[in-house]
Amino acid sequence: MSIQLYGALLQIPGLEASEAPLGEQIALLWEQTGFMRWPLGACLVLGIIVIMIKFVSLTRKSIATKKILQAVDELLTQRRIKEALELTRDTDAPAANILYAGLERHEEGTDRVMKAIENQGLIEMSKLERGLVVLATLTNIAPLLGFLGTVIGMIIAFQSIELAGEVEATLVAGGIKVALLTTAIGLMIAIPVSIGHNYFVSRIDSLVIDMEESAQKMVDTLHAIEHGRT
Repeated sequence: MSIQLYGALLQIPGLEASEAPLGEQIALLWEQTGFMRWPLGACLVLGIIVIMIKFVSLTRKSIATKKILQAVDELLTQRRIKEALELTRDTDAPAANILYAGLERHEEGTDRVMKAIENQGLIEMSKLERGLVVLATLTNIAPLLGFLGTVIGMIIAFQSIELAGEVEATLVAGGIKVALLTTAIGLMIAIPVSIGHNYFVSRIDSLVIDMEESAQKMVDTLHAIEHGRT
């Protein structure tokens, strides 16, 4: 997608593709962006770092969650609560922490179990969503920085006209170029960051649904055991 956006950017008058390598063209484009390239570059670097860290973290938690949910479901089906409690206690995964909070209170009644699951679920949800606020902020800030560069570029262009007392293309070309480039680059940064943010939200929602289903199965099993004892 970034390559396509870059190709579209080259259609802007004055930015036609040259015979230089792509790396040199990008470097030249970067230099022509003006001083706004530094905050825009910071947004790009921060977005890449957060996306990489979040992707690795969610992938590991997703794999661990599937394993622990399958193992706990089998143990609860066999009504081996003690083994399930030990397994969730020794596993560092969001699902394990939620199930452990409920299993720890399995002798206090299903109401206490449900309350413990809900409280721990809120804590784990906040951990899963950590970092998403950064991506959401970058999605909003990058275009705004681009628009700010546009305004500043237009101000420079009109100042040049005012000082010269006449309108010449060479006087305003620099300011207009900065205005166009900063807007385009801001959008090029915001679009993939927004896609990454929405992707992580969907993965977190999928994990939460799996954990809720497993927690409900656990509550039903504990309820059946409690009534069996009664």
